[in-house]
Amino acid sequence: MHKMAALTQAQGYGIVVGLGLGFAFLIMLISWFLKKYAHEVQTSEEFNTAGRSVKSTLEALFHLNANFRDARTGLIAAAVCSSWTWAATLLQSTATGYRYGVSGPFWYASGANLNSNIGSRLTPRNTTRYLELIRARYGTGAHITYLVFATFTNILVTLMLLTGGSAVVNYLTGIPTAAACFLIPIPVILFTVFGGLKATIMSDYTHSALVLIFILVFTFKIYVTSPALGSFRAVWELLVQASKDMPVDGNEQGSYLTMRSRDGGVFFVINIVGNFGTVFLDQGYWQKAISSNIGAALNGYVLGGISWFSIPFLCATSMGLAGVALQHNPAWPAFPNRLPEADVSAGLVLPNVAVALMGQQGALIALVLLFLAVSSAFSSELVAVSSIFTYDVYRTYINPKASGRRLRNLSHIAVVGFSFFIAGFSVGLWYIGISLGYLYLMMGVVISSAVLPAACTMLSTKQNKAAVIASPILGTICSFIGWFVTAYKKYGVINVETTGSNDPMLVGNLVALLSPIVFIPVFTFALGPQNYDWSTMRTEIHLVDDSEFLKEDANIRTIQREAEGEEYEEMQRMLKRKSIIAKVIASALTICLLLLWPIPMYGSRYVFSERFFAGWVVVGIIWAFVALGITGVYPLWEGRHSMARVWKGFFSTMFGRTAAPITHGVPREHSASDIVIDEKGGNMTPPKGVAV
Repeated sequence: MHKMAALTQAQGYGIVVGLGLGFAFLIMLISWFLKKYAHEVQTSEEFNTAGRSVKSTLEALFHLNANFRDARTGLIAAAVCSSWTWAATLLQSTATGYRYGVSGPFWYASGANLNSNIGSRLTPRNTTRYLELIRARYGTGAHITYLVFATFTNILVTLMLLTGGSAVVNYLTGIPTAAACFLIPIPVILFTVFGGLKATIMSDYTHSALVLIFILVFTFKIYVTSPALGSFRAVWELLVQASKDMPVDGNEQGSYLTMRSRDGGVFFVINIVGNFGTVFLDQGYWQKAISSNIGAALNGYVLGGISWFSIPFLCATSMGLAGVALQHNPAWPAFPNRLPEADVSAGLVLPNVAVALMGQQGALIALVLLFLAVSSAFSSELVAVSSIFTYDVYRTYINPKASGRRLRNLSHIAVVGFSFFIAGFSVGLWYIGISLGYLYLMMGVVISSAVLPAACTMLSTKQNKAAVIASPILGTICSFIGWFVTAYKKYGVINVETTGSNDPMLVGNLVALLSPIVFIPVFTFALGPQNYDWSTMRTEIHLVDDSEFLKEDANIRTIQREAEGEEYEEMQRMLKRKSIIAKVIASALTICLLLLWPIPMYGSRYVFSERFFAGWVVVGIIWAFVALGITGVYPLWEGRHSMARVWKGFFSTMFGRTAAPITHGVPREHSASDIVIDEKGGNMTPPKGVAV
């Protein structure tokens, strides 16, 4: 690997450790502020689902009362956008632009529409994880099967975060990769343990806005102010020349300026299969849907997905293509050569371009950008894994009567334990040569056989227990066979290089995703459909009793009930409406992003003119500014009245005035008559409009 070390190790440690600990301290300070002045207590529900009441950006910091109709979408959009912004989102997308030209960034980003309908599916079913839903419907065998797939999904995602982040840290600063793997998680552990999912969502808001700002900084540098580039025309001319000097095999006329790209299309299929896997199986994605109400889940996920599209699209269109354009410039670190394929796979195109454009300043921005992407998504994965361990393993199979306090403490232990496990795992992968790019392409092979059975679990009443258990297991076996056989037939040997190439990965991903299409109907109709009654779901899932946390603050009143009667029926009607809307939006986005926009350009073999290329980039810039408005400005505007009330209450407390009791929604198992418990233990009628 080519060594660059544009920054000193001291600067690297300062960013990785100093900036990380500083941000962790800020989140911990806010969490202390919540407990001190907003009377917020971190129950097990608070840690894993933010109390199921994420509202506007800073309103979430103070947990104000609101009923389930009070949909606050801005923060959810920011959280979704940030959670999907992995290290791979920046590094792998940029690598696709460097390899395939303009098609790579588009194909990477177009998978965002897959996620727009998640939020409305699970929220009102009294669950903290989709694994609970599977267990309630199918029992222990299916639950354990999907527990394994969910855990593998979280492991793969977290490994990608650390392998990509540590590679960039090592490349830019010289900090040993093994050290970076262990240093990056430390600040994330601190603020995650201290604040749980709410801390993750607070960091998401900050991170998503800063990531977009930094990408726009690089973009304007490339297309406006750079002495080496500095205009759309200059970049276009350099790309045209590069197409002649180093044509892309499989691209129309070997050009970097066409959507007609064979390998770009292959990557798209692999990318879409892997996205299906993470969308349906990564508990971190479901967690934020559960933490919001029905309306916020739908609106937030749709806006978050639309906003996210601009991040890989603009980042890769700018940084990936700039890497091609700069190759014959002495400022290019590998001048006069292309980057070695190992460096490209490791995600090192982006830091190379950053250094070539802006020197040490560019290296600093790139390092901070990667830190933001890694830490936010890493925190989300930690909460997801801790909830799986705490609820699906410990509470389900070891201690079903565990108290809320014990579950919260076990969640903390799980966060720390998983962090160091994954850090050691990442070091091992680095030593055997497994990079970010390899993990990204392999992800669908390993997990995507569980996608269709999981989807049918939530969308179909017919799929039976045999189908839901056998389909993912048999599909995974078939996917590995297809993957290895293709690598051996094409290259004559099975190793990291051959199995990591496009064709074997394509076969493995497609077999993984599509084989359950055969297995599910065979098992379902051979053994008989289940004909599941969804109304039984409410009686099969039981929430944790967190009432013991009332003792931590006498100023708290806690509503401890589930929706009943007309209120429950109204929630179900809203769920059905939102589900229809989600399906319509997801279908429309699929048609636009996967068919109407790219397919005519692919089929026409069009090579971009200068004006078309300029328009293409301008669309990305405008989209990024819209995304910044959605995830950065809109949440503040949405919560302006609530924030005013909060600060009024804060200053009242500071000047010695009596603070009004704070009501928190902390559901638990009990009868309908046991509705409200105040700090004295007495029953009372719930106030009108209070969250449940």
